[in-house]
Amino acid sequence: MSIFKRVGNIIRSNKQQEPVRQANPIEESRVGDIVNVDLEEYVVTGKVIYFDRGFEPHRYAYYLQSGKDIRCLLIEKGRSYECFLCDFMEGALDDPNDVPSRLELDGEDTFELEHHRSDVTRTEGNTDFRSGDEVTIWRYFGPDDRYFFLQWQDGKFVAMQGERTPATQVKFMRATL
Repeated sequence: MSIFKRVGNIIRSNKQQEPVRQANPIEESRVGDIVNVDLEEYVVTGKVIYFDRGFEPHRYAYYLQSGKDIRCLLIEKGRSYECFLCDFMEGALDDPNDVPSRLELDGEDTFELEHHRSDVTRTEGNTDFRSGDEVTIWRYFGPDDRYFFLQWQDGKFVAMQGERTPATQVKFMRATL
């Protein structure tokens, strides 16, 4: 082996390798993927990504189907991921200005407004929202670590009630292409 080949091999071995980007299944899952939440499997039928213009997404909503049941897995990104497995609820409100700070459901449970904000959405698959439009979200907390979410976009309200689920209980599996 010549001296030039040896020097070339040494130089190539000292080159910095590009870091391998780790996949984040919570943020990168798509319609058709499988989600296992607390030992129950669902198929992702829709995805809503919430973000502020010019910033990274901070909330994801996965529409999940198991048989005829449709639920929503809401994931909020902060220092860690907060996951909520929610059921859709029926109800009626006409104006986002009429949203109360205290909700009473069925005369039994009382939910207090924790915060509300407006975001822009990007959607995939079957969801209740349109891409590129602004949505207002109200988050309420209630007894027994239960939460109530109210979302409004262009005259339509979507209500969900659910419980916090540890992020370690949520597993995403990619669908084969």
